[in-house]
Amino acid sequence: MPDRVRAATSRIRPFLHATPFETARGLSGERAAAAPGGVVRWKLECFGVTGSFKIRGALNKLLVLRDTEGARVLGEGVVTASTGNHGRATAHALALLGGRGVVFLPRTVADSKRRVLDEQYGDVVELRLVGDDAVESEYAAREEAERSGRPFISPYNDPDIIAGQGTVGFEMDAALGDEPLDAVLVPVGGGGLIAGIAGWLKDARPGIQVVGCQPRASAVMAASVRAGRLLESGRDVPFEPTLADAVAGGVEEGAVTFALCSELVDRWILLDEDEIVVAMRRVLGDRFAMVEGSAALPVAALPHLDPGIASVGLVLSGAGISRAGLRVLSAD
Repeated sequence: MPDRVRAATSRIRPFLHATPFETARGLSGERAAAAPGGVVRWKLECFGVTGSFKIRGALNKLLVLRDTEGARVLGEGVVTASTGNHGRATAHALALLGGRGVVFLPRTVADSKRRVLDEQYGDVVELRLVGDDAVESEYAAREEAERSGRPFISPYNDPDIIAGQGTVGFEMDAALGDEPLDAVLVPVGGGGLIAGIAGWLKDARPGIQVVGCQPRASAVMAASVRAGRLLESGRDVPFEPTLADAVAGGVEEGAVTFALCSELVDRWILLDEDEIVVAMRRVLGDRFAMVEGSAALPVAALPHLDPGIASVGLVLSGAGISRAGLRVLSAD
């Protein structure tokens, strides 16, 4: 994984700027009270070109396809599935590279994310709504890719996607230099982001604690790791409405991220909806940034960390806030 992440960094660098990795002063003050010398930094993927980290993996995968199979493969079209952020990232990457595609979305996708895809990328991708859970739209997308002979671009279940997301960890590590990083807190849905970040940081900084953050309303990966097998959303694990909609839903059978999360994630923290609300408001108040519920998960999880952990990195994964999230932020 470190070699793949290094290659992905070089591959996507001409297209993307590094996102900010800043000290969160208010949170650092609170952390210092629990751990001497405590400092909290947040990696602001919400300020990325498509509003989330997903552009990294999508762009890396499409560049690998172009370089191995030729530009023609992108022009003929690719197929993907998404809860919104990956779909937008794939559409943006296709626009950059001159490609086209089909994006499968669950019917429960946030209106704001569907609207952006339709209005800004309607000339690049076709949208299809299938199922109420992310894993249903993923299976439908794979079937369409097999039927049509076009490549399937997984939102997480692909080493090239995972390596692209791992460039988040590469940038954090490079920005810190010789400064310590005791723990990194990462939102988890299908597991591509945390697998990539952990794949780099566990090699670069042995001893770092990698913490996966999920909404209690939909925590399939955490429950699966505990059970030692992939569980089914809605049957084995609750699937309830959550402000962290970008990480909600199931994980497809055979996902390579399951083994990586089982091996590389040291701890799981599940968050209630009221904790997510407080965290979203905290980011708005401290950084004047509106983030989606999924991005607020690491902020919500911070108080659950062991007191002795001083230097902490939080990955704020995206800015695709839903209407429910906007109502939360505008409420008294």
